[in-house]
Amino acid sequence: MRISGITLPENKRLEIALTAVYGVGRPRAKKILDKLKLDWGMKTADLTPEQENAIRKEIELFKTEGDLKRDNQQNIKRLKDIKAYRGTRHTKHLPARGQRTKTNSRTVRGNVRRTMGSGRRKVEKT
Repeated sequence: MRISGITLPENKRLEIALTAVYGVGRPRAKKILDKLKLDWGMKTADLTPEQENAIRKEIELFKTEGDLKRDNQQNIKRLKDIKAYRGTRHTKHLPARGQRTKTNSRTVRGNVRRTMGSGRRKVEKT
């Protein structure tokens, strides 16, 4: 089954399989399945074509995949253009939401270790 250009895994429960679509998390997947009165534990392979189309129509009501990613990038670009604090943090590849940076900012910076002993070369003794 394909939704928004994404092939859903067939061997997983429906509530988990729907999260393969960017913009659909567990809560939204559960709401969609509840609205369509489908079992959460059902496998994707067991769906009838009518059920697949109903799920597809329901997901298309939300902003997903490319549209959502484009909006996120536009929001970040807007923050950079108006030189907001959060925009400058994005530009410098630092945490934008007030986290400390002396330690624990590895996810934003990419696992970079900038400590005394990490990048030092061995000095030859003459």
